[in-house]
Amino acid sequence: MTLDIVWIVVGIVFLYFGGELLVKCAVKLARIWGISPLVIGLTIVAFGTSSPELAATLAASFKGAAEVALGNVIGSNIMNLGLILSVCALISPLKTEIRFIRNEVPFMICTSFLLFPLLWDGVISRFEGSLLIVGICAYLFVVILQNRPPQEEGDYARELAEKQGSAWLSMAGIVIGLLLLSLGAHGLVEGAVNIARAIGVSESVIGLTLVAFSTSLPELASCIIAAWKHEPDIILGNIIGSNIFNILAILGVASLVSPISIGLLDMQRDFWVMMVFSILILPFLITGLRLGRREGGFLLVMYLGYVVYLYL
Repeated sequence: MTLDIVWIVVGIVFLYFGGELLVKCAVKLARIWGISPLVIGLTIVAFGTSSPELAATLAASFKGAAEVALGNVIGSNIMNLGLILSVCALISPLKTEIRFIRNEVPFMICTSFLLFPLLWDGVISRFEGSLLIVGICAYLFVVILQNRPPQEEGDYARELAEKQGSAWLSMAGIVIGLLLLSLGAHGLVEGAVNIARAIGVSESVIGLTLVAFSTSLPELASCIIAAWKHEPDIILGNIIGSNIFNILAILGVASLVSPISIGLLDMQRDFWVMMVFSILILPFLITGLRLGRREGGFLLVMYLGYVVYLYL
């Protein structure tokens, strides 16, 4: 038990410094490239912080543990919206752009709903997985294409890059930050899962909560740091981008490795919870283009109620 507590403390320290470095370098890279921090959040930060979900889901897929693999993805998406987004909104209300509400949020909702037809026949096949991979590639192409800076902004960005340092240094900082976040998440979950198993928590609940929590820790740490620094674009881009990446890329790659055999009835409760959270943030953000503390508190209460229900 003492060793588990040490793992948890070390993990928290790594998460803090990793999140600090990641947010700082991501904002700097956006300025150097002359693009919105929202785009960096939707792509580099979101996909980087989702790497633990990819590793955990692939490991479960190799072992044939379809329930844990899918539970990890769905649980992580629920946690991103119900816990991480709400905590960040409580720290600092999140303002966004109308383009983000019109494009990225509806796309995330549609991507989440894709699980319904995919699981209807009880299996996500390799062919369906390949379609998901094509989908994430197309999404990345559109996001980058729509957010290319005009030529004059590109010239200014290059001048700014000379003053602020090389983009390669910022990229290196992002990689180091992600590494620290991953190590911190591993240390924290090492202690938490051992304690959970010791008190008799079921594997399916561990997959939906503790494993999902551990793989979402990079998002949580980086988003809390971004909230303290008042960088709402990094937060929203990270969370929405991660949810899109979790379904299109992670489930796509996992099903290519080994078809995921699990029926919709086995996961329908958690699927609909994910859909409710996904749809709820749309009207919250539309109201004044912001997610305030009241909305954040409501999401947090809903999430805590869901977790309590799982453990009862």
